[in-house]
Amino acid sequence: MKKTLLLLACFFSCVSFAKNNPDWHSQSNYTDIISTNIHLNLKVDFDKKQLKGYIEHSLKTLKPNIKVLDLDTRELEIHKVTLLTNDKWQKGTFKLLKPHPVLGSTLRIVLAKNTQKVRVYYNSLPQASGLQWLTPEQTAGKKHPFMFSQSQAIHARSWIPIQDTPAMRVTYSATITTSKALRPVMSANNNPKRSADGVYQFKMPQAIPPYLIAIAAGNIHHKKMSKQTAIYSEPAYLNIAAKEFEDTQSMIDATEKLYGKYRWNQYDLLILPPSFPFGGMENPRLSFITPTVLAGDKSLVSLIAHELAHSWSGNLVTNATWRDLWLNEGFTSYVENRIMEAVYGKERAKMEAALGYQGLIRSLEEMPEKDTILHIEIEGRDPDDAFSSVPYDKGHLFLSFLEERFGRDKFDSFLRQYFDAHAFQSLDTTGFIKYTNKNLINRYPGIVSDKEINSWIYQPGLPSFAPSPESDAFVKVQKHIDNWIKNSASLSDIPTGKWTVHEWLYFINNLPDTLSLKRMAELDKAYQLTQSQNNEIAHAWLLLSIKRRYAAVNERLEDYMISIGRRKLIVPLYKELSKDKTSLEFAKRVYQKARSGYHPLAQGTVESILKEATDKK
Repeated sequence: MKKTLLLLACFFSCVSFAKNNPDWHSQSNYTDIISTNIHLNLKVDFDKKQLKGYIEHSLKTLKPNIKVLDLDTRELEIHKVTLLTNDKWQKGTFKLLKPHPVLGSTLRIVLAKNTQKVRVYYNSLPQASGLQWLTPEQTAGKKHPFMFSQSQAIHARSWIPIQDTPAMRVTYSATITTSKALRPVMSANNNPKRSADGVYQFKMPQAIPPYLIAIAAGNIHHKKMSKQTAIYSEPAYLNIAAKEFEDTQSMIDATEKLYGKYRWNQYDLLILPPSFPFGGMENPRLSFITPTVLAGDKSLVSLIAHELAHSWSGNLVTNATWRDLWLNEGFTSYVENRIMEAVYGKERAKMEAALGYQGLIRSLEEMPEKDTILHIEIEGRDPDDAFSSVPYDKGHLFLSFLEERFGRDKFDSFLRQYFDAHAFQSLDTTGFIKYTNKNLINRYPGIVSDKEINSWIYQPGLPSFAPSPESDAFVKVQKHIDNWIKNSASLSDIPTGKWTVHEWLYFINNLPDTLSLKRMAELDKAYQLTQSQNNEIAHAWLLLSIKRRYAAVNERLEDYMISIGRRKLIVPLYKELSKDKTSLEFAKRVYQKARSGYHPLAQGTVESILKEATDKK
């Protein structure tokens, strides 16, 4: 009886494990006990907008006498818990602790002696931050609904009760049931054949962090591209995407030559509806991709190179906490650029690096100084705050600096060794520095100092010795801009006929903010920029038009903001519109039309922008 009372006292206390937890963003006790494998048995219910069923955790204790299993959840309905103890299932005791405004609620489960597995029966709610449910009208085909997940950074807990930390890795299997007319897919082995009864089986044999567990369901079809690659999408995108991304196999082959074997077997692409809030999500074996990069000329396929690169940096070697995000995204942006160089040539890679550098410089000017540090401090904040151009482009620049100093051959050898040494492991910034000191800095002494490394990682902004990527093509474009601004040349003198998308982006991005409305109209008439169907070019032009109050774009601007949910493309537009009282009202009106088609992550970002602007007015 005394033992039972002590156990219940432990269970019902609200003591947080976070104080002793290296990952502040998880309330789970993953340093005491972990899941080594999970099995999901879920039904996709479009009527109720929920996933319902159970998750089964196979457990491994890391410390003796562990009495409870703490899982991360956010707005899940928990129905019951059962325990497998000595090969027999029994009812378990559980409680949802008081919710934390960022982290959600800890699901505390009392363990019996020798508990081998735990099953949690639950359902998600329609407002789950990691799921989006689309009506048929919000899809390309207009006939069937669509659902997809976005688990990064800590949104897996909104649809799975799990130890939601990148420091923990787990294999998984799943049984997913949906209506016969629809098909589910996951970040696992997807069978191209459709099931006759709507029940699908999945397996991910490699251990991955929970944020890479992904699911989608809808009128999804399959088209093979090569021995290792295929497209999954609604029929409307299937052939277009297969043509646009036909070089994916060449990207895999090029990366393997640089950094070692692709270890995930298949690499498929799921083309999502345009409400997907990101360019892509690197879910292993099945990257989720926005249709906004279907440009028709392969001009935006660097996104595919980026998501593929995550198969080495991020999925294979993972940031241990969200403070260390740059270890995922900085490495991936660097590898992406190397892939683009190998497949499409040095000049294109240089242009893309130069555009990234320009974007970084603009971002650094606008961001709080504390957020320009690679090893960002985000304790107490939503880890989504860590996502900016800093981990991507500053991280990329840091690795380019190391490549410059040590030479490409030495640095490539180091990176390949780095990926092999940490394969299927999570790593933090301290671990990276220790490994780099041993295998690069100290191996080739006198080239890079500890002070320089620390300046990159722990100091705000860019070091004075940072490289500044340039492109000869952009030098020529800048001369054309200067000549036109000085009236020493006309638009007809600018040889735009063979310009790449990157040259167009540089051209628009580097036009002066003081450009007159007359000159804006002149540009628009000459190049039909307002009607551009390339989403990146349209974004750059619309952003400049908002700054210049060029009202001729308003109809196109409204349509663009309603039809696209990708945050990179819409958030800067809302921010710029919010700077002026009249345009703020325009933004609010457009958002009310667009809101239902935006992912919860995009909704939260835009609503925060509009509220802050309204409060200031």
